[in-house]
Amino acid sequence: MPKYSIGLDFGTNSCRSVIIDIADGNELGTTVFDYPSGDLGILTDPSDPNVARQNPQDYIDGLEFVITGSLEKAKSNNPEFDSSDVIGIGVDTTGSTPIPVDESGTPLSLSPEFKDNLNAMVWLWKDHTAHAEAAEITSKAKALRPQYLAKCGGTYSSEWWWSKILHLKRCAPEVFEAAHSFVEHCDYIPALLAGNTDPLSMKRSVCAAGHKAMYSQEWGGLPDKEFLEQLDPKLSDLRDRLFNEAISSENVAGNLCSEWAKRTSLSEGTPIAVGAFDCHMGAVACGVKEGVLTKILGTSTCDIAVMPNSKELDDIPGVCGIVDGSVLPGHYGIEAGQSAVGDIFLWLVNNLVPDSYGTNSDDKFVKMEELMSGSSPGSSGLLALDWNNGNRTVLVDVRLSGLILGQTLQTKAHEIYRAYIEATAFGALTIINRIEEYGVPINEVVTTGGLAVKNHTLMQIYADVLNRPLKVAISDQTCAVGAAVFGASCSGDYEIAQLQENCSKVREEIYIPNPDNVSVYKELYCLYLELHDSFGTEEWQGNLSGVMKELIGIRESQRP
Repeated sequence: MPKYSIGLDFGTNSCRSVIIDIADGNELGTTVFDYPSGDLGILTDPSDPNVARQNPQDYIDGLEFVITGSLEKAKSNNPEFDSSDVIGIGVDTTGSTPIPVDESGTPLSLSPEFKDNLNAMVWLWKDHTAHAEAAEITSKAKALRPQYLAKCGGTYSSEWWWSKILHLKRCAPEVFEAAHSFVEHCDYIPALLAGNTDPLSMKRSVCAAGHKAMYSQEWGGLPDKEFLEQLDPKLSDLRDRLFNEAISSENVAGNLCSEWAKRTSLSEGTPIAVGAFDCHMGAVACGVKEGVLTKILGTSTCDIAVMPNSKELDDIPGVCGIVDGSVLPGHYGIEAGQSAVGDIFLWLVNNLVPDSYGTNSDDKFVKMEELMSGSSPGSSGLLALDWNNGNRTVLVDVRLSGLILGQTLQTKAHEIYRAYIEATAFGALTIINRIEEYGVPINEVVTTGGLAVKNHTLMQIYADVLNRPLKVAISDQTCAVGAAVFGASCSGDYEIAQLQENCSKVREEIYIPNPDNVSVYKELYCLYLELHDSFGTEEWQGNLSGVMKELIGIRESQRP
């Protein structure tokens, strides 16, 4: 009999589900729920652009909507489909996205007292209000616990668990005091489905804990109380109300409770996999393995690589953590990424591209791609830094900003667009070079996300800059498919490796590097590195006076 699994993917603006046939990865039904709260699901503060929160009620409403919707579509697409043949549930979410909860594990913002309190809401991954606390944690750890930083790239981020909790304690002490504990979004959803949201007994994800909360078995789990005491005594007290163990996603977080079985029409008792972050599960659906980097191309990017844990792996400065079991069983998961990619392009088209290119953003993107597709690398004389939302990897500095160099009175909007595509590709190459420098081979890149499917010119530029073949995952829902793979695995009857072979597929078109373009991009990348190091590091010593003239030289050599 056919067997199916359902994957639940909670993103930044919406959540979605997909039901797959675990024999071949065929997708029977998918449903999307747009979060209704705030602006595209994000609660903001006009007085502080760093604020990004979410309403947990959106998650609960969306959970029921996407499960029931995908079951209905699966039945419509295959009349023989039966929900009783769904053997597992997997969940991925954004992160670090901590939720302040009461003693029962109920989000504080669902109570009358805090329903309108922005600080009691979910702290979305892209909330950067805790940049000062992140710097403080980095400084304290360098002095007292350097091993903590070594496993997360050498710098603690404002996007991560402890920074946000410490900032909450300082900016809204009444919310912090009311919070019995804190729960990652990827731990909350499986616990909710299982009917056990007790913060002390729910299963916690090693993906979330290891990459964002300084968790490692090497030092007994979370940071020790003495270290947390140095940050704030209240954090030391909080540690007792968090967790002592975190596990990987092939394990069972719980079984579907009767309430959610009735709400969704899934079978009571269906096993639910331990949750993880979206890009880590998406990497599995992209076929991640040793030698393959997976890149989710969206508003930002997340890069995932793995290395068998039987091999020695040194700590890698600047990455977002090295965690055993965070991606594949028996492998170290290595996470990196860029804080803005698609967001840069949207900013450009919404603010700087003239109406002569089109009447709406979609038309403008089509026109710009058409105009730039016939141009040569370097022919515009432009070079950009892709830090419009700070730098996630390898500099880990949210207080960096974007730059574009080489503009003239003849510079066109589509040339600026190409320069930003190239800049994001150079940023991607910088990540790959750093990972390879520490002994992790990257022979090919598999991409997923809307940009990978829609923008062929961008993909060819990436292939030329990275000088590696680029493949594109066949599914448009790779994160949800990866979650479904883990849902099937936690049933106990299937190994991840076999499920990955069945369900992780790429499209026929492969982007192959153009040797002539590769040569020019090597020249441009050297100039990019000059800007990268001069603006991004304190150690750089040099002279930038030649950069503009070298850009002009490349421009003149590339024009007819």
